[in-house]
Amino acid sequence: MRKSPRIRGRDLVRALERAGFVVVRVKGSHHVLRHADGRQTIVPVHAREHIGPGLLRSILAACELDLDQLRELL
Repeated sequence: MRKSPRIRGRDLVRALERAGFVVVRVKGSHHVLRHADGRQTIVPVHAREHIGPGLLRSILAACELDLDQLRELL
């Protein structure tokens, strides 16, 4: 099993934007991203905090991406 990368919310949002997702709204520190085909996820963007491995897996599952695809987008 491959180890998930330590990534901040802001960097994850940028990577998902490269994958075709668009930020549709921001409420507080939570960015809602949507893809043209209907996939949607919420990414918390907190200063100096990394996304935990469980939350990262959940976000990637909602986006239908895997860790290798994420590494390519980073």
